[in-house]
Amino acid sequence: MLDLPLIWALILAIGVMLYVVLDGFDLGVGILTGRARSDEERNMMTATVEPVWDGNETWLIIGGGGLFAAFPTAYAILMPAFYLPILVMLAALIFRGVAFEFRHKAVRPVTRRFWNAAFFGGSFAAALSQGVILGAFVQGVAVEDGVFAGRPFDWLTPFSLLVGVSVATGYILLGAGWLYLKTEGELQRRARGWARAALIVLAACFLAVSLATLSVNEQVVQRWGFSMTEIRPAVLIPLLPIPLAGMVLCGLLWRALSASPGQAKGHDAWPFLITIGIFLSGYLGLAVSLLPFIVPYQVTIHEAAARDNALAFMLVGAVIMLPVILAYTAYVYRLFWGKVQPGDGYHD
Repeated sequence: MLDLPLIWALILAIGVMLYVVLDGFDLGVGILTGRARSDEERNMMTATVEPVWDGNETWLIIGGGGLFAAFPTAYAILMPAFYLPILVMLAALIFRGVAFEFRHKAVRPVTRRFWNAAFFGGSFAAALSQGVILGAFVQGVAVEDGVFAGRPFDWLTPFSLLVGVSVATGYILLGAGWLYLKTEGELQRRARGWARAALIVLAACFLAVSLATLSVNEQVVQRWGFSMTEIRPAVLIPLLPIPLAGMVLCGLLWRALSASPGQAKGHDAWPFLITIGIFLSGYLGLAVSLLPFIVPYQVTIHEAAARDNALAFMLVGAVIMLPVILAYTAYVYRLFWGKVQPGDGYHD
């Protein structure tokens, strides 16, 4: 007998991770456009994401729609808890999309500066909002009788803001790794500097978030077997490979970024790929902390799931459509692979 709630939880987890990686790097590139020295440099940066950024957001729709369809109880609890940051995120993504198109149409310098700032601001606001939502999710929500029982601003805490800054920094690192992969010359060298700076900040943020998470809920402490006052080796040691992998990958990324561009010809993809590995290690650590809860510390995957017949019916559609989406995504990335050159990008 298939465990359909668990299968759907895995589908949603994979969809969310794909969104974080794919839309994360183009949000990171959007944030880094604020560091561009000229319109030409900014256009080269946006040209690296222009063919793929719309498709990247598909995974956000799959995650939200899948949560609504497969885990309606969780959706009914979490949406009211995070209405405000979700609305800010969606507004930022919409405004960013408009700015992406309008900045190329702007004729007057003041208008062009406005839309460039809007593209940067929308990217940063979306990244920060996603991190705040994640932080609020990890710290848990108030639930009574199966419904959200908290206040409108329960999501706004020092912990959620710390996670928000961490996620935005991680997206900047992804974006810098993508620019390092897709560009050459001066812009590639600048991308390496941005990546090194972001890595330092991200490593500090990850350490702070990891320690802060232990104080969020006693169940997290029990799951890891580690707190400021107690260590249970039998629980902690089997889980140590996850944080250790993140630390090793940070060291490998620093080493990959230490070589001057061109010294490791053919290996420009390594910083981007290693950064994905860092995100995966953090994602696995999050899974260890939260599973089997889909509403942290309140409602489990099986308690929140729809009926098995509904899950089975939707699974048929997912088995058909997800490979199609993955194949299309792979095709687009393969089609537009390679370095961007001056003059590439948007054309009327």
